[in-house]
Amino acid sequence: MSGRWWALVAVSLATFMTYLDNNVVNVALPTIQRDLALTISGLEWIVSAYILVFAGLLLAGGRLADVFGPRTAFFGGLAVFTLASVAAGLAGSQETLIAARAVQGLGAALVTPSTLALLPRIFPDQRERATAVGIWSAVGALALAIGPLTGGFLSENADWGWIFLINLPIGVIAAVIGLRSIRVERAAAGRSALDLPGLATSAVALFALTYALIEGESRGWTSAPILGAFAAFAVAAVAFLVVESRTAQPMIDLTLFRERVFSGGLLSMGLWSFGVFGIYFFTALYLQSALGFSPTEAGAGFGPMALLMAVIASVSPRIAERFGSAGTVAAGLGLMAVAIGGLSSAGEGSHYGDLLPWFLLYGAGAGLLVPLTNVVLNAMPPARAGVASGVLNVSREVFGLLGITILGAILSARQSAVGDAPLHAFLEAYRFTLVIAAAIVLVGVPVSVYSLRRTRAAAASAEPSEPAVAEPVG
Repeated sequence: MSGRWWALVAVSLATFMTYLDNNVVNVALPTIQRDLALTISGLEWIVSAYILVFAGLLLAGGRLADVFGPRTAFFGGLAVFTLASVAAGLAGSQETLIAARAVQGLGAALVTPSTLALLPRIFPDQRERATAVGIWSAVGALALAIGPLTGGFLSENADWGWIFLINLPIGVIAAVIGLRSIRVERAAAGRSALDLPGLATSAVALFALTYALIEGESRGWTSAPILGAFAAFAVAAVAFLVVESRTAQPMIDLTLFRERVFSGGLLSMGLWSFGVFGIYFFTALYLQSALGFSPTEAGAGFGPMALLMAVIASVSPRIAERFGSAGTVAAGLGLMAVAIGGLSSAGEGSHYGDLLPWFLLYGAGAGLLVPLTNVVLNAMPPARAGVASGVLNVSREVFGLLGITILGAILSARQSAVGDAPLHAFLEAYRFTLVIAAAIVLVGVPVSVYSLRRTRAAAASAEPSEPAVAEPVG
C-alpha cells in the first residue's frame, strides 16, 4: 500500500476517534453519575463542554490549519485530544472530567477540519480523492455505529474511564502512521494573515449559539441566560460579517455564499445532520423505553443502519460520478425522509424487526450524502480548504443541535398535549415528531436538485494560487 493510502489510514483513525467521542458518552452517563456523585448540572456539562468547545472553535481550527498548514494542525490537535482523553479517563471529580472534556473539544476542533483539508493535498487526483473522501466518511459512519455500543458495553462491564482511555492507543497509532506517511505542502509562511478579529467574532458567535441550543430546554427559552446568549450570537455574527467584508485576507470569502453550489451544499448537509442527530437521539429513547432495550442493546440496534451507511458512503462517489451529485444527494435525502416517515408507524406492539427495514433504508440514504463533502471543498480555493472544512462541520454540528432541540421541543409539547399514560403519550409524541422530521429532511431534495445541478461528482480542484513549500516532517 502506497504512502498516501497509509496517510488516509492515519487521518481516518483520528476522525474515528473524534466522532466516537461525540456519542460514546451518552449511554455511560448513569454509571458516571453514580461513581462520581454528579449533580444533574454536572452530568449535562460532561456532554455539553465537549460540544460547546468543539462547535465554537471549528472555524478557528480550520483557519489555523490554513495558516500553519493542515499537517501541523492535525498533529497538534491529535496530541491535545489524546492527552485530554487520558485526563478524562483518569478523572476523579466532576470538575476534572468537565475540564478534560472541554480540552478534548479543543483538540477535535483542530483535528476535524485539518483531516478534510489534508485529503485534497494527499490525493491530488480527483478520482482518488473522491474514493478517499468516501472511505473517510465511511469511517465516520462506523464511529456512529460503534459509539453507543462501545459506551454501553464498557460502562456495564468495565470501568467507565475506558470510554476515554480507549483513545490513547488509537491516537498513538494514528500519530505513528501519520508521521511516517503524511507528506503535504502548505502555503509559504507569511503570505496568509491569521485574521484575529474574524477568529474571535466567529468563536464568540458559535459559542453563544451552541450554548443557547444546548441549554435552552432546561433553562427555558425565554430565560435571561438563553435570551442573552442568542443576543450575543446575533451581535457577534454581525460583527463577524462586518470584519470579513472589510479585511484584506478574510477567513471566509463571503461572496462564496452567493454561489448556489456552496450555500446549497451546506444547507443540504445541514438537513442531513438534522435528521441523523435528531433520529439517533429520540429513537434511542424509544428503543429503551418502549422496547425495553438495555443501553448496550440500544447501541447495537443502530449497528445495521450505520454499517450500511458506511458501505454506501464508500461507494457513493462512484454513484455520483455516474449519475451526478444532484441526483445522488437528492435521492439520499429522499430515502432518509421516507425512512423517517416509515419509523413513525412504530407503536407499542412493534418489535425491532418492524423497525429494521426503515433503519436500513435510512442508512442507505445517509450514505449517499458523501459527494456533498467534495462539492463544498471544491467550492473553496485550496488555500482555504481548512476553513471550508470548518464551515462544513459547523453546518453539521449546528443543524444537528437544531435537530435535537427543535424535535425535542415538538416532542415535549405534543407529549403534554396528549396527556395520557406516560408510555402512550411518549409514543404518540414520538410518532408525530418523526412526521415533522421527515417533512424537514424532505426539503433537502429540491434544494440539492437546484443547487447541485450540473455538478460533477468530484470537480477538478483549482491549482494553488500561492507558492508552496514542503512542510517539515517533524
